[in-house]
Amino acid sequence: MAGKRKISRDEENLWRQVTDGIEPLAPGAATPEAESKSDDAVVKKARATKNKDKVKPAKNTPPPATPPADKSHPELTPGKSAGLDKRNAQRLKRGQLRPEARVDLHGMIQSEAHVALNDFIAESHMAGLRNVLVITGKGSVREGGVLRRMVPRWLNQPPLRGMVVAIEQATPRDGGGGAYYLLLRRRR
Repeated sequence: MAGKRKISRDEENLWRQVTDGIEPLAPGAATPEAESKSDDAVVKKARATKNKDKVKPAKNTPPPATPPADKSHPELTPGKSAGLDKRNAQRLKRGQLRPEARVDLHGMIQSEAHVALNDFIAESHMAGLRNVLVITGKGSVREGGVLRRMVPRWLNQPPLRGMVVAIEQATPRDGGGGAYYLLLRRRR
């Protein structure tokens, strides 16, 4: 049978920081559910205390991690058209479904581009358009385009995910690797 490992001084100090100022509950007051919630709060408090001394990020940093996608729809990725029949998926990929509207995002910072994309797709969807073109630009050779990477992520978040059926990289005549075709859901 393996013995317990010894706790280091750093771990002891961390534990003291986490438990400092915690008062025990009255007997019989804690439930297992309440205990797990309070444990989470203690860990968050310890992390916040530990991170106070760190430098705050600049204002132009990328947005925080994206929230989970809408589970009622499969994830949108270029090249995979899960919500589309084979014929229309091929037509979209080949650029045979001509865009009815377009938005040019390249040259914008992420926050501007995200707002512009949300507005454009909402307006296009309300107008009953089905196929639109989103121009992101290709980005630099070394890093690739930030908007090019972010647009598919944004499309998988509410409210956009409910309006978009498929995404596909545009053909060279419409921007190639620096643009996407989007097939929008029909309005009901």
